[in-house]
Amino acid sequence: MNENNGLELEEQKSELGKVEISPEVIEVIAGIAASEVDGVATMRGNFATDVAEKLGRKNHGKGVKVELEEDGIIIDVSVVITYGVSVPNVANLIQSNIKQALQTMTAIDVQAINVHVVGVQFETIEQNPEEV
Repeated sequence: MNENNGLELEEQKSELGKVEISPEVIEVIAGIAASEVDGVATMRGNFATDVAEKLGRKNHGKGVKVELEEDGIIIDVSVVITYGVSVPNVANLIQSNIKQALQTMTAIDVQAINVHVVGVQFETIEQNPEEV
């Protein structure tokens, strides 16, 4: 197998050859699937991804870490949720949505999807400047 940034690429063989799916592609798929869930305010990345987004570069894999293991992949997702939602329900929906997206798009076995709730976003009420 090939190596990419210390992680091995996921390979699948067919009669026409092999298909390699890099961990970055898995991160993007999982990131988009997680952000689609109602109750997820934002994905939480590191300082570098936050700076890159402020400079206009969208990172769909933000807040997702992929580890390739012998018997499948382990995905860690860091999210900020909206205040007032049920954390267990949102976490279960995130896990289901990621698993479904990865099975549909890549047919890769998922060993675990760990959801890390790292913050809560409160809705801000914007006041009309004429009322102030």
